[in-house]
Amino acid sequence: MSNNLSKDLQRYNYLNGEIEATYHEMAIKLGLSDSAMRILYAICDNGTDCPLQRIRRLSGLSKQTINSALRKLEHDGILYLESPGPKNKKVCLTESGKLLARQTAGRILALENELFASWPPEDVERYIALTETYLRDLRGKARSL
Repeated sequence: MSNNLSKDLQRYNYLNGEIEATYHEMAIKLGLSDSAMRILYAICDNGTDCPLQRIRRLSGLSKQTINSALRKLEHDGILYLESPGPKNKKVCLTESGKLLARQTAGRILALENELFASWPPEDVERYIALTETYLRDLRGKARSL
């Protein structure tokens, strides 16, 4: 198999991998698995509870991985599930879950906010706009697979 990747795509893939590795290292350093961290991060991003569907979208994790991680976090007393409707499950943090989330995902969110605050606003806007364009175009191309 030949390597037909452009230098730009190779660089992008490298950077994307390094970003993912950094998030993994932060999760480990804070005593959580990647899936637990992504779930707590999604909940923190939403407040103190979050619809399960939103967690799926924000985390990028498979249903099976989310369900396994939720069961463990629920067993550990970190969160519980509410079912306001037959298909609308909501994931809620317990008091100890709120503390854990603040000490872990909350710290990462604060770090990310600091990072964006240190950039010129036009760089933040450009970065986000380019990321949105990449996502939109990638989704369009993915439909043709």
